[in-house]
Amino acid sequence: MTREPLSTYKERWPRPANEMLEKLSNAFTDVIRTVSGKSSISEKNVEEAVEQIKLALLDADVNLRVVRRFVNSTLQEASGERVLRTVNPGQQFIKIVYDKMVSLLGDEKQDLQLKGPDTSSVILFYGLQGSGKTTTAGKLGLRLKKQGRRVLLIAADLVRPAAIEQLAILGKQLEIEVYREDGAKDPVKVAKNGVAFGKKNQFDTIIVDTSGRMAVDDELMKELVRIRDAVDPVESIFVADSMTGQHAVDIASAFDAALGLSGVILTKFDSDTRGGAALSLKSITGKPIKFIGTGEKSEDLEVFHPDRIANRILGMGDIVSLVEKAQESFDEEEAMALQEKMAGGTFTLEDYLEQFKQVRKMGSLEKIADMIPGVKNAIAEQKVNEKGMKHEEAIILSMTPHERKNHLIIGPSRRKRIAHGSGTSVHAVNQLLKKFEKTRLTMKKVSKNKKYQAQFLQQMGMQG
Repeated sequence: MTREPLSTYKERWPRPANEMLEKLSNAFTDVIRTVSGKSSISEKNVEEAVEQIKLALLDADVNLRVVRRFVNSTLQEASGERVLRTVNPGQQFIKIVYDKMVSLLGDEKQDLQLKGPDTSSVILFYGLQGSGKTTTAGKLGLRLKKQGRRVLLIAADLVRPAAIEQLAILGKQLEIEVYREDGAKDPVKVAKNGVAFGKKNQFDTIIVDTSGRMAVDDELMKELVRIRDAVDPVESIFVADSMTGQHAVDIASAFDAALGLSGVILTKFDSDTRGGAALSLKSITGKPIKFIGTGEKSEDLEVFHPDRIANRILGMGDIVSLVEKAQESFDEEEAMALQEKMAGGTFTLEDYLEQFKQVRKMGSLEKIADMIPGVKNAIAEQKVNEKGMKHEEAIILSMTPHERKNHLIIGPSRRKRIAHGSGTSVHAVNQLLKKFEKTRLTMKKVSKNKKYQAQFLQQMGMQG
């Protein structure tokens, strides 16, 4: 059993630098803008909107069977009297599309089915070469470690050069133990020995990184079946590159038929502007997407929430995920101290610089903006970007500690010195100081006045 190599698909769809599902989201946003707010819609309006949706899904490389099911069920439900004669038919149509999208993505998030802390749970990773298995093993290990589990990584990929060393380096960076057998030839024996080691040393979670190939073949499947039978996993996870679209679905189906998958992790999801894999996997394989890789950092592994992803696709943002990211990144005591400074008007450039570091922990500005309804386009229009943020950071770092604590002492000569030290211009320094003063005054008003708080939240899309 052979299939087209993964490299062929990577050449066909090179990795773009755009935001997650951007192309699909833009298409759905256009449809929603057309029908929302209409006091009445006809069957013709519905048919035209559904046709646009169909073209968007096909362009996103969604499986044809999935597209047909989605379109037919949406058209059937949206063409009835219940929608066409309702008080707000446009909103009702959007609600139907949203519900269908959530269903397509898997309805509800699916957690890992791990045993209690007194028993070892084995998680077995499958996937082709280049899908990101080894990196994802480290990411999942870190996530589970933060949840209080004792994690062991097993380096059972004996095919790819440097795979064992890569996992060992990851383990050292994340302070997670790695089981390896240098010079070993039998991956089944390595996996079995590793699991025995993990159980003996009371690791409650054991992640096995297995070999991949450039394409699915019988030899690979037979090897993986032997490993599966030897370690008895509670989770059999297929790791797929989301950039390969429908091809990832085809491969997942082949792995499931041979091995019996329990779920999928999609890597490079932050660079997937199309969305074909995410929108096709559950319907075709019946297996849930459990996690998505959203960046290159070890922390960039998120639980897959179908409802939140549907919100992002439809251009409605994802405030819940943003709040969760903020909670992970910001210390509660520091946040309270910052609020007191804002209210008291003692917020300094030193605090401003600290906020840059805190925001960077949450990801790029574009990634954050993507989660807030209406903010993404505003940020694009104002040309707020990572480069500008770094320039501002360089300017503040070129100031003396005294200047950061009291920006009012920064006169013309100091501004010239700061511009020279940061590699920018006096104009850039002036702009930063004006922006900081405006931000400082706004924060003071927001923190003191409930009316301003409500207006601020409304502008951020957090209130109806």
